[in-house]
Amino acid sequence: MAAAPRALGRVLPGSSSLFLCDMQEKFRSSISFFPQIVAVAARMLQVARVLDIPVVLTEQNPKRLGPTVPELGAQGIPAVPKTCFSMVVPEVENMMRARPGLKSVLLCGIEAQACIMSTALDLLERGLDVHVVADACSSRSQVDRLLALSRMRQSGVFLTTSECLILQLLADFAHPRFKEVQKVIKDPAPDSGLLALFQAQNPILS
Repeated sequence: MAAAPRALGRVLPGSSSLFLCDMQEKFRSSISFFPQIVAVAARMLQVARVLDIPVVLTEQNPKRLGPTVPELGAQGIPAVPKTCFSMVVPEVENMMRARPGLKSVLLCGIEAQACIMSTALDLLERGLDVHVVADACSSRSQVDRLLALSRMRQSGVFLTTSECLILQLLADFAHPRFKEVQKVIKDPAPDSGLLALFQAQNPILS
């Protein structure tokens, strides 16, 4: 019996959606590398707007945990409130159904071991490719962050970086919006601690 074809994880603007998970005020002081992961997610959001990629934004229990931080640049995007860990609540499912060609979700936010992993597993169950933007996801504990990334990878999530995804979305120097996107990624993404994390625990990710 032939093995099932391996998913390649290609991303195209016309079949992708950007999910921004719970980057809220109350988490500002407790999440490791919070300013950096928000800055990277903001880059993803800028590119999504340039390439007309739909964006889903959630807030965990916003009455208690506050609104999305302004530096994300998500003003004007209605936030979907939730109490469960997964972003895949009924309102978000309706948004997904409104995009029948959806194949790939680009996932940023917090926390890796909670809302990001729950969301990723729910999306995988629905047959979608899930690309976790590792430099735009974090946790309070770096151990939780690392093991959550490893756990998601075991389940079939594609771990990637913001620049890697952005360049895949463009695909060609001749893309008509290349110059606009180039301005967003001209400077390297801020260091969110991933290199040291992976170097210290590389066997877990092998």
